[in-house]
Amino acid sequence: MKKALTIAGSDSGGGAGIQADLKTFAALGVYGTSAITAVTAQNTVGVRGVVDLPPEFVGQQIDAVMQDIGADVVKTGMLANAAIVRVVAAKIREYGVKNLVVDPVMVAKGGDLLLRESAVSALRDELLPLAKVVTPNLGEAEVLTGMKISSIADMKKAAALLSGFGTEYIVVKGGHLEGDAVDLLYDGKDFTLFPDARIPTKNTHGTGCTFAAAVAAGLAGGATVEAAVGRAKDYIGTVIRQALAIGAGHGPTHHFAELYEASRRYRAMQNIRRRR
Repeated sequence: MKKALTIAGSDSGGGAGIQADLKTFAALGVYGTSAITAVTAQNTVGVRGVVDLPPEFVGQQIDAVMQDIGADVVKTGMLANAAIVRVVAAKIREYGVKNLVVDPVMVAKGGDLLLRESAVSALRDELLPLAKVVTPNLGEAEVLTGMKISSIADMKKAAALLSGFGTEYIVVKGGHLEGDAVDLLYDGKDFTLFPDARIPTKNTHGTGCTFAAAVAAGLAGGATVEAAVGRAKDYIGTVIRQALAIGAGHGPTHHFAELYEASRRYRAMQNIRRRR
């Protein structure tokens, strides 16, 4: 079975972070492991508190997984501070990880800071050059590039700038633009657009984590980056359409929506056969 390691923060509400990553890996047929960087006290309304774990302990978790189970892909999410970024980068180099998906998590859905401002340069300079794919949303891409993004043309410029930091493939997510939700993939030469109709729902907590984890799952299974991104786009559309109205704020996506629907169809077929 293919294996994926997520290095990210814990979301006590279960919709984002390592919880979202592990659910996505399971839904897409990949065995998931984790190294926790920070523990958050949060729900669908907001983040109440954050405790960063010691960087050396983050490294110890990565060692424990890599020295026994291994990983076909590694995905990073909330890295919290510069010291953790540097430890993660060192471990990626130590274990020769080739399939690295970086979700440059900076701010929670409710606006709470999840990456210290002092850590942005460490993320840009030390981790992005090691990544096969980076998946910033518009706000994250603006911070990393220093430019304002308000159109697909701007997304293309930002992707080209991000490519200059050494990442092989850039996915700039356009979910915060008006109109259709268009994501953009740049391979250093060509641009590929992945459009989808905007889904009218407030229940989008953890979509960035989930999308990046789906890309990672595709790479773990041997897909090309373009195929992995396309499958992730389809998956995120499905889990948002079936999002769960849980809590008073931004509810989570339904990570197992496809499996639930397949199970429902199977049970319906079984009932038809019994009636015959």
